[in-house]
Amino acid sequence: MMRAKVFQSDAPLDERRVIIRRHDGDVEMVELPWGLRPRDGGPRAVNVVRSEGRTFPSHRCLVPASEFRHKNLSFSLANGDWFYFAGIWRPAFDKWPEAYAILTIEASADIAPIHDRQMAVLTRDQRMAWLDGLVPEEEILRPPPAGTFRVKRQAGALAQSMLAV
Repeated sequence: MMRAKVFQSDAPLDERRVIIRRHDGDVEMVELPWGLRPRDGGPRAVNVVRSEGRTFPSHRCLVPASEFRHKNLSFSLANGDWFYFAGIWRPAFDKWPEAYAILTIEASADIAPIHDRQMAVLTRDQRMAWLDGLVPEEEILRPPPAGTFRVKRQAGALAQSMLAV
């Protein structure tokens, strides 16, 4: 049985994490580092990608999580379930390893008081629709309704923001 874990928004860009993807027709779990090679070839990894106005016809992935933490706050689904972040992955290229990034969207009502962007969250019943491209991006990569997240203050959490770009 897979156990989702806490996602730290300030995790190092090369932190390895299990993702779920469709590859060569099969759904597989694989551990990849967080951070894609920048398209401009620069040295700094890209950990989040804006989703608006873009399509992702291939290389989609899911990043399972039980909650995510940003600064001194913890966010989990109000119903207590775990969830996925919608992501993309890229094959290894020119000394850059196979890696993934998480897609961002406009902040939901629960996140907007804290930040204007958030990582795209999918529920378990949306996972295959995302992996298989069954729903257009603008219909699945959207802020969830108010009350979706339970927000708790955490003591002693790091204050670096990588929740959204």
